[in-house]
Amino acid sequence: MVKNPYDFVLDCSVTMAWCFEDESSDYTDTILENFKGVTAIVPTLWPLEVANVLLLSMKKKRITEVQSSSFIDALSALPIVVDQSTTSKAMHSIFVLANQTELTIYDAAYLELAIREKIPLLTLDQKLINAAKKLNVLINPKE
Repeated sequence: MVKNPYDFVLDCSVTMAWCFEDESSDYTDTILENFKGVTAIVPTLWPLEVANVLLLSMKKKRITEVQSSSFIDALSALPIVVDQSTTSKAMHSIFVLANQTELTIYDAAYLELAIREKIPLLTLDQKLINAAKKLNVLINPKE
């Protein structure tokens, strides 16, 4: 059996907790601290979500442009792979999964990727956590 090259699916909610001190927790800090020797995979919408949160945060003066650029540079240095299959699955398996779980298409994309890769999903989103649990998808690598 070939080992999966990815260790977990990284959700935008966990990612953005690294950017904002008031959103970080022991859970999110531990994920970032343990990023050595692991590789995350994200759906193709992840970079768009991250960029959107950063842009809105700059507009609200929550962060500066320099802080935003620094965060993007820091993310670029992490072993995060963007899945190239997400888009082709959007109107098929992701659509069906979103309908079954009552998730948005965006959230279902993360869940579908975790199911397809048979790896844990790291998220702070409670609806996504509940859907993952119902489908027996690990939401924490230590579970």
